[in-house]
Parts: sequence; structure tokens; C-alpha cells
Amino acid sequence: MIKFGRTPGDLMDMLAEASLRAIKHANADKEEFDALYVANMMAGETSHQTAVASSLADRIALVPAAADRVENGPASGGSAVKNGFLAVASGAYDMVLVAGGEKMTTADGDVTTDLISTMTHPTAEYVHGVTLPAMGGMLARIYMERFGVTDKHLGMIAVKNHANAVKNPYAHIQRACTVEGTMQSGMIADPLRLYHVCPVSDGAAAVVLCSMDKAKKFTDKPVRIAGVGQATDVQSVQEREDPAVLKSVQIAAKRAFGMAGKTTKDIDVAELHDAFEVLELAEAEDIGFFEKGKAHLAYEKGETTLTGKLPINTSGGLKARGHAVGATGVAQVVELIWQLRGECGERQVKDAKTALSCNFGGFGNNTVIHIFERGW
Repeated sequence: MIKFGRTPGDLMDMLAEASLRAIKHANADKEEFDALYVANMMAGETSHQTAVASSLADRIALVPAAADRVENGPASGGSAVKNGFLAVASGAYDMVLVAGGEKMTTADGDVTTDLISTMTHPTAEYVHGVTLPAMGGMLARIYMERFGVTDKHLGMIAVKNHANAVKNPYAHIQRACTVEGTMQSGMIADPLRLYHVCPVSDGAAAVVLCSMDKAKKFTDKPVRIAGVGQATDVQSVQEREDPAVLKSVQIAAKRAFGMAGKTTKDIDVAELHDAFEVLELAEAEDIGFFEKGKAHLAYEKGETTLTGKLPINTSGGLKARGHAVGATGVAQVVELIWQLRGECGERQVKDAKTALSCNFGGFGNNTVIHIFERGW
């Protein structure tokens, strides 16, 4: 992957750099790739660039490989990895490249906010000015009133993720913060403050997928995709049975664990989609790591830090690594591959063997979960 943040160059430059790094890291020849999947949400709107998959195939000399752009909002990256996995698992392709990228800082903040808000229900939400931060604020308020979550708990998550990002050279915000500082930062969507939400980032990441038999040709430390789960939920949050329950997360997790033949107790490290810090709590609970409404108590005990029982968002998460929407799901996968291979340096989780990523689209409209394990 490349460093997230305000990145020089255009979207295709970013995608090409991340892709070429992945191909080089895999010791693969370009002629071996049958296809590439490119995750991107809004290149046409922010970069005046469409058909990005075809463009990338030409840019990095993968022609005549098949090429598809995958758009699933902020879950585009997870969907692209899933599609690549299915293509290889089906036997249709032997080797594929999956890349994800987004150039977000070229647009004004209000334009980006509006573009992302188009994921909401067009007549029940968007037309009334509902934004994704507003959705996050609503969920945070419910968690505070129902479960006793406080500003301090949200700040603790931010402190953890910023501390991890300080140790991640690819992170957008490599700066530590304090709980007190987060509680004094500017209000974004009451009760969410500046340090409770992710930044607007540019970024790109890429992975190489192939069969396990073929992988042994390239590395003695292959990482296996053991399970994949994806699910949707009712688009309009007001129509859900309980807005505090992320049903798509619950179902996607159940499907992924079922395919992998594993349980939450098997997971050593996880990357969760914390566009707003309250989402890290909710996802951790609905995946099954913690009882509903009790995750904040585990955070009080430090159970999700690098040395805790279940390290979460070792990369810094969306909060501090950054959230280049089309790249996010692929970046989660890259971090977990590095963790399982023991390549994360100061933020390395001790003896990590099994990992989980949760890529969250819309406000839980569409969730993609992957489970990874060492393949050696």
C-alpha cells in the first residue's frame, strides 16, 4: 500500500504504485495475472476518471487481463477482495490482482460529505439533509443513553488507534492524542467530536490472490482466506427493528465464521471499520467479540490494545490510518496479512495466527467480513 493522507499525484498514479508494490512483493510476473479487480467509489465525481480498472490494466502492463471496477460504497475494497477470492476459488482464474484507491482531497469537504451521503435512502434520509456523520452521532447517542457509553469511552478508542498509527508509516495521522484532548475537540455531529471521526484521506492498497498450491511458488508464508461473509440490511435506518443493532454485521460474521469453521475465540487480531469510533464498539459486539452493550467495559480494561486479549485496529483504523473509501477494505487486508506474517514492526501482535476484517458500507447497509489464517 501507499501512505494515506494528502497524496501527490492523481488516482491512477496511486493505484499503480500500490499495485506494482504488491506484484513486486509477491515475486510475480505480470504475464501470470488473469484479471484485476479495482475498488473505487467516486472516481468520476472527484477525479473525473471512469473505467479505472481498464485504465490500471494498461498503466501497469497487465493487458489483456480481464478488469472490473467494484463499487460498493465504503465496502468497495472488501467486495473487490471477495470477488477476487471467488474468481480464484471457482477455478475461473489462477491469479488476480485486487487494488483499491480513492482520491478524496481534490474535492471540497462539503462536496465529499454530500457524495458520501448519497448512500443514504434518497427520500427517507438524503432529501432531509442526513449525512453519515449524523448517522454516527445518532448511534453514539443511543449507545450513551442505553448502554452507558460516555465521551471518555469514545476518546479511549481514539487514543488507542492514534497510538497504533504512530507506529504505522502508512498512516494519515501519525500523532498521539489524549482522552482529555478528544473530549475538548470540536463538535462534528453531536455527540461525536473531531477526534471521534475519521479524516478525509487519499490512499491506495493492493493484494495478490491465487490458489494455495500456486502460492507456494511465490512465498513460504502464504496467508489463506479461510472465510468470507457478506450481508445487507434495510437501507433506511428508521425502518430497522433496532438502530443499535448492525444486523448485516451479525449475519456476515456468522457466514464468515461458518465457512472458516472458526469462532470469535480463534481471532488474534482484527481490523474494524471505525469511520466513527462508536462503530468500533458496535461492530465488535455484533461480530460477537463482546456482549451487546458491554464492549466499552473491555476497552476500559485495555483488552483491545496491541498487548490486550484482542488487538483491534493495529493499523490505526479508519480513525488514524485514514479512510480513502475505495481503498479502506483492501488496506485492512494488507494490515492483517502483515500481522500474520510478522511484518508489522513496533505494532506487531505477538504470534498472530488468525485475523478478521470488517468492511462496512453505507450505515450498515452492506457489510463484508473476511477471516484470514496463516497458510504455513
